[in-house]
Amino acid sequence: MATRTPKYPSVNPKSVPQGDDAGALVLDRLTEKVKPPQMYQVVMLNDDYTPMEFVVVVIQEFFNKDLETATQIMLKIHLDGRAVCGVYTKDVAATKVNMVADAANKAGHPLQCVSEPAN
Repeated sequence: MATRTPKYPSVNPKSVPQGDDAGALVLDRLTEKVKPPQMYQVVMLNDDYTPMEFVVVVIQEFFNKDLETATQIMLKIHLDGRAVCGVYTKDVAATKVNMVADAANKAGHPLQCVSEPAN
C-alpha cells in the first residue's frame, strides 16, 4: 500500500488560467513523422520440373489473382526465369514465401519463391 503522496509537476502560478479553466494544464502534442514500412516483393523462380498448371494454381490461391493474371505471371516466370507475384510488408511476404514452399513440398515439386526488398 502506498504511503507517499504522488509528486505532481510544478506549475508557475502566473501561467495558470483563471475562471473555468483554473487548474487545467495543457500539454502540446509532438507529432512524430512515421515512415511507411519497407515493402518486399515476392518473386517466384523458374525450374524445369514444376508443372505450369501447378504454378498457376499456387498464384491464384496464395496471391489472389484471377486465372488470366495468374497465367500471365506463370508465362513471365517461364520465359524470364522469375516474376513478381505481389508486393507486401516484410512479415506478409515471408508468410507468402513459406506458404508457397510448403505447398510445393507437399506436392513434390521443387518450386522456389523468395522475397526481396521492393525498389
